[in-house]
Amino acid sequence: MPGVSLEDEFDRQVATLRATGYPALTQLAGEAFERLVAPLRARLSELELSVGDGRVPVVIVVSGELAPTDQAIALVDLGGKQGFTDMDAEDLRRFVPIEGVDVPDGPVYLIVDVDTGADTLSVTPDDAIDTIAGQGRSPLTIDEGLALATHHPELLRTRNCFSMLGSRCGDRRVTTIWLSKGRPRLGWCWAGAPHTWLGSASCGRRVGAKTAVPLP
Repeated sequence: MPGVSLEDEFDRQVATLRATGYPALTQLAGEAFERLVAPLRARLSELELSVGDGRVPVVIVVSGELAPTDQAIALVDLGGKQGFTDMDAEDLRRFVPIEGVDVPDGPVYLIVDVDTGADTLSVTPDDAIDTIAGQGRSPLTIDEGLALATHHPELLRTRNCFSMLGSRCGDRRVTTIWLSKGRPRLGWCWAGAPHTWLGSASCGRRVGAKTAVPLP
């Protein structure tokens, strides 16, 4: 995003969360929700970013504990087409961060230097996770992938759809976000199956608020 400051992008994402209905989903009034995310803005000045082509510098993540995943996918809007999933809420809750993926404490945080994984197209998730680790990066969790699609749904058209290897539930499934009849769809694929249209998304780091705002 040449010419756009991190602060401007952060403010745009807060406005996106407000416009798509996150305050209502989280059962927080608008001002309470914005107070929750505000401490993250102070961390932007500490980020030293060297972002390559096709990467997103920063994304605000709202945890699935605060915004249930099966409902949050419906807030992803791509050209007026809302996201959806055929997975039920209980199944989605089973997907938790894998060992080695350290998510900051608190219901909101930032992911930094985010990539949809174009270099892992046609690579199985089983192999892609080793590639990501070898690059010193971390695979996105289901919450983080959903956040990326919420703030940048256009990437599902202009870059590539993606898997989220950072959350697993103990079986061979990996959650994915792709387009189905033009609508963002949250589903899954097999960890050993390559797809020409699915990369494996990753981030450079995660950043939480130094001083978190307690939930009302």
